[in-house]
Amino acid sequence: MAKKGGYGIGIVGCGMIADFHARAIEAMRGGHLACVFSRSKANADRVARAFDCASYQNYTAFLDHPGLDIVVIATPSGAHLEPCLQAAKAGKHIICEKPLEVTLERVDRMIQACDQNGVMLAGIFPRRFNDATAVFKRAVDSGRLGKITLADAYIKWYRTQEYYDSGDWRGTWLLDGGGALMNQSIHTIDLLYYLAGEVASVCAYADLAIHKDIETEDNAVAIVKFTSGALGVIEGSTSCFSPTGHPAEVHICGSEGSIFMRDNSFTVWDFKRKRSSDKKNMQKFRAEPGEAGAGAADPSAIDFSGHQKNFEDAVRSLKRGDKPFIDGTEARKSIEIILAIYHSALTGGKPVQLPLKRTPVRRSFS
Repeated sequence: MAKKGGYGIGIVGCGMIADFHARAIEAMRGGHLACVFSRSKANADRVARAFDCASYQNYTAFLDHPGLDIVVIATPSGAHLEPCLQAAKAGKHIICEKPLEVTLERVDRMIQACDQNGVMLAGIFPRRFNDATAVFKRAVDSGRLGKITLADAYIKWYRTQEYYDSGDWRGTWLLDGGGALMNQSIHTIDLLYYLAGEVASVCAYADLAIHKDIETEDNAVAIVKFTSGALGVIEGSTSCFSPTGHPAEVHICGSEGSIFMRDNSFTVWDFKRKRSSDKKNMQKFRAEPGEAGAGAADPSAIDFSGHQKNFEDAVRSLKRGDKPFIDGTEARKSIEIILAIYHSALTGGKPVQLPLKRTPVRRSFS
């Protein structure tokens, strides 16, 4: 039986990710799952039965559900704008899956609508809430790495052809917004931005290496220049086979130290000036050899605890009357970086400056 305290939360879209959201909401403090919406009655009823909440196929009726305060959008990426606009107009706060939308123009319409209607817009980036991420961020912000020289993200994941065939929206520009970068790598690209700072320019190559019948990339490499002057590399792929999956990694090196993070653990924690807490951090967060990456080969293997923390942060921000940790503007950053990479890759690797003025023209990698 689902608990009924706190804010009433409704989920829009009842595909695979909705189950993670529902479990996170069931476990969280400050909210409960009140209702779900899907155009598919079978999908909506399945989630509603599993989590003891109301089921809707009419979106207006869903928004009118008594006690509904927050709408969680979990539809395909290119179908986030319309339910967001309707929910904002109805005075509902919004938590939206990554990416917020697939073009900068659509993202900006979401942000504007929520601002105009006085409702919260929060993005979902659960890796930001990992304990290791918090320790990493404190080390960077306190200057322990000195001048940052290199900052890299590696997401060498794998998806089967069946994964792309399972939904006609997968691997399309219109509804997926991209491939390995926009769908899978975006979480780690967001972390790279969060830890290393603003990106000034990118140059990139991308292709469709092993999959078929999709428009977007399954393999991409970008060279990144940060506004700080640091350089870096982003490698994002769904064409790197592994039975268990390779972990996602963020490496940041500087004149005074280096940190390599593997999912929620560290493989490197090195500094010129040692602290007593260093040994404790490595004991707590040391990576185990052969450790598989969460969701790296099987998207259903994702842990919902990060989503739970993400939702709890949004609820706390509503109670305090301030912005959530990942508001609309913050959630927009990784989308802009990825779109800049696509623009470079689709123009033969030409450098692209940020900020982007608008979403670049996209064409098939196939």
